[in-house]
Order: sequence, then C-alpha cells, then structure tokens
Amino acid sequence: MRVVLDTNVIVAGMAYPSGPPGRIVAAWHSGALDVVLSPLILTECERVLPRLRPFMALSADDIRDLVERLAFSADIVTPDLLFLSSAAEAGVRDVLDEPVLAALLASGAEVLVTGDKDLLALADRYPILTLADFCARHAP
Repeated sequence: MRVVLDTNVIVAGMAYPSGPPGRIVAAWHSGALDVVLSPLILTECERVLPRLRPFMALSADDIRDLVERLAFSADIVTPDLLFLSSAAEAGVRDVLDEPVLAALLASGAEVLVTGDKDLLALADRYPILTLADFCARHAP
C-alpha cells in the first residue's frame, strides 16, 4: 500500500514505538508499506526531531543521518505548481499543510496518514486517515 506519512506520524513513531505510530513506522521499515515523503516533510522532520531528545539521545549528526535514511527508504515526491495550486484551492485551514496535501495529490498514494487536525478536516474529500483509523483498517 502506497501512503504519505505526515511528519507527526514519523516523529511519534520514533518516540512511541509500541503505539499506532510506531507500528506504522515499523510496517514501513519491514517493507509492508510503500511510503511517500516530500522534501518539505523531510525538512520538517529535521526541524522537529530534536524534540525527541527526552526519549532518545540524538545529536545534530544523528538527526541528519536519520533524515537521510528516511529519504533513502521512501519515494520522494516534489509536487509541482499544479498540485500545490490544487492543495491551496482545497481550503486547508493551515497554509503550511498545503504542501503535505500536495504530496498526496502528486504521489498517487492511496492515503495520507496524519494526526494534524487541519488536514483531517479534509478527510471527507481526500483519503486522509488518523493513525488509529489507518491501523484499524490496515493493521500494520
């Protein structure tokens, strides 16, 4: 299954490996999921991963290496202007989430998995699921 993982899923998966986010990340690493990321999601991961320091000992070099491994193990999609415009027209409440929706649209992924309420508000029009809903439906 081809899925876009929002930054919050990746970071939570590292912080909470036994919960739904950790199961999703583990499914990705085992090859059960074909994960799509965008350059923006990778940049955002690099920005927020330092918040995991209470859970994991991560140096700046560790974080860079981790983001490189994420990029290596995912399909990287860079949405063009058409997909960015479509995402902007979708009415995302937080404009910073438009590139994440654009990654879903550009990638042809079956679903976007996120905990972001602004993106989840669009779930009636786009295939967007919470982590718990994704796990319940697809049991990673």
